[in-house]
Amino acid sequence: MIKFIHTGDLHLGLQFKNVGFHREKAENRRLELWDTFERIVDKGIEDNVDFLFIAGDLFEEEYFTLGDMKRVRDNLAKAWNINIIITAGNHDTLRENSLYNRVEWPDNITIFSSEGIEKKEFLDKNTTVYGYSWDSGENEMDIFKDFSDIDEEKINILIIHGDVFSKEGPYLPLDKKLLENMGFDYIGLGHIHKPILFSNKMAYCGSPEPLDFGETGVHGIIEGMIQDGKTNIKLLPFSKRTFLEKTLTIDETMGYVEIMDRIRQIDEESQLKRNLYRIILDGIVEKDVDLNVDDMAKDLSSDFYYVELIDNTIIGYDLDSLEEDNKDNIIGYFIREMKDKDLEDKLIRDALYIGLDVLMKG
Repeated sequence: MIKFIHTGDLHLGLQFKNVGFHREKAENRRLELWDTFERIVDKGIEDNVDFLFIAGDLFEEEYFTLGDMKRVRDNLAKAWNINIIITAGNHDTLRENSLYNRVEWPDNITIFSSEGIEKKEFLDKNTTVYGYSWDSGENEMDIFKDFSDIDEEKINILIIHGDVFSKEGPYLPLDKKLLENMGFDYIGLGHIHKPILFSNKMAYCGSPEPLDFGETGVHGIIEGMIQDGKTNIKLLPFSKRTFLEKTLTIDETMGYVEIMDRIRQIDEESQLKRNLYRIILDGIVEKDVDLNVDDMAKDLSSDFYYVELIDNTIIGYDLDSLEEDNKDNIIGYFIREMKDKDLEDKLIRDALYIGLDVLMKG
């Protein structure tokens, strides 16, 4: 029986340039990535796991320093009784001048090479682990071309960074059906940041800390156990924060103060102070209500850890006055035509306001 933790895509050192954070928030988020990495190592020690698998993109080589690499090594060295397996991905490539090659690693840490699929046997665990590291930012190799059969008398595990969703992409395309039929007891994948558990025998761990608003939902690490030929895994939520996208529907009866109060009630107060929110304002807003989302976000900064607002509202109009003022032009004709339909129907009413919004803007 073996126990393991599967992680990857930590992207230590990430600058968060494309997220829109202020400098202070970006720096805090970088520190949180480190904290989560250290918590993962501590979790492995506390649970007395046999293996810690890191499936690529451990760090951002563009921003990483030799000191950072030594910090990684020293943290992993604390887990001296755990077999730690690292495969490099497209952001932490194992090229000749890689930082991976500039530090001396403890004996319990294995970094697979970029020469093709390698294996390492752990006789005391009756386990063989296979892996492969990238040596460039793009990779279209057929790495299983010369792969030999596995020993079915042992526990066999594959750790690899690649893309099972694209057969012709530049990020190591992998044939999912081929992998499933190769006889591995577990395949730990990296590259896709959303956790995806295809089965008990194959999974993307996802990034343990979400990195932007494209990575909403639960993020964490995969815990697994293999015993008597059976594999069981589960996703353990582990991130310090979550990116959340929510929609607030506004109607023309709501004023500025009520809209702001509704935003503050979009989630529980404890969650507002912990997570990162993108709130989409939808619906119809009364024409005299000024929704300046930048100013609104500043006003909400004391209520949220982080919030950004997107205004998708359309302006509501005084139809009778607008019709009278425009009775001889296309705006008046359009209002009369739409009034002949059922304005109690939300779809028709929304169509009216969208049309007016376009016409009023010329």
